Amino acid sequence: MDPKSASQPQQHRRPNVVFVLTDDQDVHLSSLEYMPLVKKHLLDRGTRFGSHYATTAVCCPSRVTLWTGKFAHNTNVTDVSPPYGGYPKFVEQGFNEDYLPVWLQEAGYNVYYTGKLFNVHTVENYNSPAPGGFTGSDFLLDPYTYNYLNSTFQRNGEGPRSYEGQYSTDVLAEKAYGLLDEAVNAGKPFFLVAAPVAPHANVVMKASASDSHRDLDDLPFEFTEPVPAERHKHLFKDKKVPRTANFNPDQPSGANWISQLPRQNDSNVEYNDHFYRQRLRSLQAVDELVDGLFRRLEAHGVLDNTYFVYSSDNGYHIGQHRLQPGKSCGYEEDVNVPLIVRGPGVAANYTTDGAGSGFVTTHADLAPTFFELLGIEQREDFDGAPIPVTKEGIEEVLRRGERREHAGIEYWGMAMGEGIHNRNPREHNTYKALRVSGPGYNLYYSVWCNNEHELYDLSVDPGQLHNLLPSSESTVPSTATIADYPVPVDKVAARLDALLLVLKTCAGTTCQRPWAELHPEGGVRTLADALEPRYDSFYEAQNRTAHVKYAYCANGFLPDAEGPTWEGLRDGLRWEDWV
Repeated sequence: MDPKSASQPQQHRRPNVVFVLTDDQDVHLSSLEYMPLVKKHLLDRGTRFGSHYATTAVCCPSRVTLWTGKFAHNTNVTDVSPPYGGYPKFVEQGFNEDYLPVWLQEAGYNVYYTGKLFNVHTVENYNSPAPGGFTGSDFLLDPYTYNYLNSTFQRNGEGPRSYEGQYSTDVLAEKAYGLLDEAVNAGKPFFLVAAPVAPHANVVMKASASDSHRDLDDLPFEFTEPVPAERHKHLFKDKKVPRTANFNPDQPSGANWISQLPRQNDSNVEYNDHFYRQRLRSLQAVDELVDGLFRRLEAHGVLDNTYFVYSSDNGYHIGQHRLQPGKSCGYEEDVNVPLIVRGPGVAANYTTDGAGSGFVTTHADLAPTFFELLGIEQREDFDGAPIPVTKEGIEEVLRRGERREHAGIEYWGMAMGEGIHNRNPREHNTYKALRVSGPGYNLYYSVWCNNEHELYDLSVDPGQLHNLLPSSESTVPSTATIADYPVPVDKVAARLDALLLVLKTCAGTTCQRPWAELHPEGGVRTLADALEPRYDSFYEAQNRTAHVKYAYCANGFLPDAEGPTWEGLRDGLRWEDWV
């Protein structure tokens, strides 16, 4: 069929969306630099958001946040598998009837999806219930989701079908092209998602994917490096993990279990360089998928009326802080993820300023952004807010100082390496963290469930190697200040802790404007405002009264483990009492 024969007049139609969502794609390992077709179609013709963050650095909680506009502490989907996460938990929490695909259909959009939806969406539970909200779908299913050469897909109401021996991303690409044809032929505005698993590690399950068995010494799966398509196996032979200051450092760094990691030996580093090359190679088929979608959008005559969005569920580390390949940490490699938008009115070859710009965005903002782009009225229960995607809109919010400068980050449960070396699964990788970026400061603050604290000034320490809040408070220099902002570290930490106390249980507009909770009189909208000396007594009192502190380490969101909350403190301490 000639694609043009399916075209419909587009001038007066509502815009379409095509969304490519990769799995575990990094920003800080430079993967986008090895995707020339993404550069051609998206980076050169669209806008890149440099300070975009996943709020939970693992796939299922992050994807639920993306599709609901709610942080994980509000969805209570905090893990990749039961009892705290996975598709069964998503259904149990009532979201199968109340998330973006359903809302889009209610707004008159046809919704199509191929690839990975959620973890523990399996060959056994794919229709009990079927995911809601899709006009057409072809889902990857566990336990074969991450097996690049033995995938299983399930189309619409049909039974699962094995594609053993075929390359997963290529199978997905053909399905995406077919769904795009269906979408255009239907003559309605559409929202199409293509969600390949690259560059995720290859995973072979040794037991049922629905098995909630969590014996850390006998896990039911085996991780190896990603598998590229045969045509890409020869590429990037000399490439290595970027040798940044935090790559396999001489001295330990971080906190909690990370600070105890041994330095990797030469054979370990050599394997991890191979793992890195395999990630780059696996992304080449995704690069081709992007090109194929653009060519078909253009052939159908709908490209000019379509927003094309590219992102990933979380980031990735290889060797930073001595970590084996993986994610699940709050450091920049794991949470800063790609976000590129091209479409009507979006500036070409434009990048929002990164660190220090005060233009921070998160996955919780994506559902509200899709609503904004498609002319759908915003929901009051969104934790995120629409991202302006035009250059004029971005510059206007920066000029007015209205764009928030923070990303709340949270994690519960296990972390593990994904290569062949020192997998060492770790329970209690539970923490709350805060990323704040504005003029004069570029900071990361975290509190682990063992109540160790971290504060990094990324303006001078981009590798997050030098914790300004070591375990012994007596070792904090009283004269330490933040680069370009001559304020003592303890005063900065007090403000950040108060902000994190609000964000760790926030909902709705409180997540969008947390300073307004602390300062309802309206005098504080940024960290710079809060650092004014007249607020010193208020934050000293707040820090004495309650601060972010865990009662114990838990592998999921258990209220009695979470420690003090802003709700419990709010009525007893507000700025107006100190005026």
